[in-house]
Amino acid sequence: MNSDKTPKNTVQSLIRAIDILDLVSSNKEGINVTEISTQLKLHKSTAYRLLSTLEYKNFVKKDKNKRYKVGKRVIEIGHQALINIDLRKEMRPILQELGEITKGTVHLGILDDFKVFYIDKVETSHTLRMYSSIGKGGPLYCTGLGKALLAFSEQEYINRFLKQLKFVRYTDNTITHKKELKDQLEKIKKRGYAVDNMEHEDNIRCVAAPVFDYSGELIAAVSISAPTQRISMKRTTKLSKLIVDYSQKMSIS
Repeated sequence: MNSDKTPKNTVQSLIRAIDILDLVSSNKEGINVTEISTQLKLHKSTAYRLLSTLEYKNFVKKDKNKRYKVGKRVIEIGHQALINIDLRKEMRPILQELGEITKGTVHLGILDDFKVFYIDKVETSHTLRMYSSIGKGGPLYCTGLGKALLAFSEQEYINRFLKQLKFVRYTDNTITHKKELKDQLEKIKKRGYAVDNMEHEDNIRCVAAPVFDYSGELIAAVSISAPTQRISMKRTTKLSKLIVDYSQKMSIS
C-alpha cells in the first residue's frame, strides 16, 4: 500500500493506481470506491478517476453492486508470465517427439492480444520451410493454432476479437466472413481440434489442439503442419486424434 517515504523519480498517480490494484486484489468479494478512498486516504473523485482508467484497460472490473474486482488483464499478465517461464522448456521434448512421428513442422503458440504468438517451432529434415518463426505472430482466424486458441477462449474475448476483426485473404481458402468463422469455432470446440486447410499458406495443411493448465485454463495450442501432398484431408482425421492425444499429454495436470 502507500508508503510514507516515496522514492524520488516516481509518478504519484501510478503509485496510487498500483495501490488500488493491491487493495482490489486482496478483497475477493470486491470493494467499492468509498472503501478504497477511505482505506488509501484518497479523495473520492481521485479514486474514481483512477478506477475508471483501470477499468477501461481491463485491470479491474465492476460488478452489478458497483464493487470492484480484479480484471481480466491482471489475470492474463500474471498467467502469461508464469506460462512463459517454463512452458517452452517443458514442452520441447514433446514437440520434438511429435515432429519425428509425423515428419511435419510442429508449432507451439499462445494468445498475444488478438494474434497467435509462436513461442516454439520444431522442424524435421522432411518439413517444408514455412513463414512462421519463433517470436512472431500470426492471424487467429485462418491458422490452425489461432483457431484452436480462439475456439477455446472465453466468449467475452471472442466477442471483442470479432468486433475488431478485419479479414485479410491470404489464399483462396481463407475465411472472410464472420458467420463462417463462428460456425467453425463451434465445430472446433465440439471435436477438440482445428484444421487449417490451406487457409493461411498455399499447399499447407495443419491440425491443432488446445493446451490447458492444471486448472483447466487455456494456456497454448500445439499444431502439426505439412505440405498437402503429405497431409491429405483423409490423413487429417488420423493426425487430429494424434494432436489431441499430445495436447492432453502437454496439458499440465
